[in-house]
Amino acid sequence: MPGNHTRKTGVLLVNLGSPSSTKTGDVRRFLREFLGDPRVVNLPRPLWWLILNLFILPFRPRKSAHAYRSIWTDEGSPLVVFTRRLTEKLDKHHGGPDLLIECAMRYGKPALSEKLQEFKKQGVNEIVILPLYPQYSSTTTASIFDVVAQEFVGWRHMPSLRFISDYHQSPIYIKAVADSILQHWREQGQVELLLMSFHGLPAKLTEWGDPYFYHCQATARLVAEELGLQDQQWQLVFQSRFGKAEWLQPYCVEVLRELPKQGIKRVDVVCPGFPADCLETLEEIALANKDIFIQAGGEDYRYIPALNDSDAHVEVMADLIRTAR
Repeated sequence: MPGNHTRKTGVLLVNLGSPSSTKTGDVRRFLREFLGDPRVVNLPRPLWWLILNLFILPFRPRKSAHAYRSIWTDEGSPLVVFTRRLTEKLDKHHGGPDLLIECAMRYGKPALSEKLQEFKKQGVNEIVILPLYPQYSSTTTASIFDVVAQEFVGWRHMPSLRFISDYHQSPIYIKAVADSILQHWREQGQVELLLMSFHGLPAKLTEWGDPYFYHCQATARLVAEELGLQDQQWQLVFQSRFGKAEWLQPYCVEVLRELPKQGIKRVDVVCPGFPADCLETLEEIALANKDIFIQAGGEDYRYIPALNDSDAHVEVMADLIRTAR
């Protein structure tokens, strides 16, 4: 039987994921899958199993559920909603019969493995995996590759695979982030300091060869250069520290507490590592960290939204896909 030589490409935009609802049980299921990933927590499995099941899952889901409720929308989780909208706009403007564009989540739904199975049924013979993590990390990007590789173990016919491991220096991505900041300043005025906040990771990972820290530095520097900022006008920080181990520094919350003492009382915060707004940006950065800054003596604190489903973000994705193909 002759083979089908028609080129049919399937593109998967893959994000972290979210609980299916703000119910404590759904949040617990999500956290069990997320925190149970060996890529996410680098502790011996037996030890971590005890910590996770005896100390975290019985208590943290209720607190996390409350946090999710503060940012939940009528359509659901902002991360899932924005990722879906971005995918739909990308497919509308750049997709076609031979270019299928879908989205998937590493944890939760729609599941990455299920979307790969759908591509298989649709006769896709070339797959592009685009993790929505501009900066590579073993805790995020590599975890997506793990799922893809495991899924392919059972396939008789392996499709061609393009895996975009990072785009932290992509010129169109850097410009899109910078333009979003400029638009914010045109509408509301520029303040004394721009903080570029990235999700934190244990510092030990850098020693083990994870390039994430250097990717964040490069992205922040390129965005600052695109904006024409002087060194004293911007600063790189890391958020979302968890546990007692040393994480990447400087810590966002500590910087926010110190800035008013230095006479800096008006700041803007942008998160160039988050393509779509989510719990970490909308609840932690936009709400909780604002309270920390104001209580420390700050006067004006503004969060600049992620690229989300903007037209500029659609073109960033389209450029990355064209390059990969």
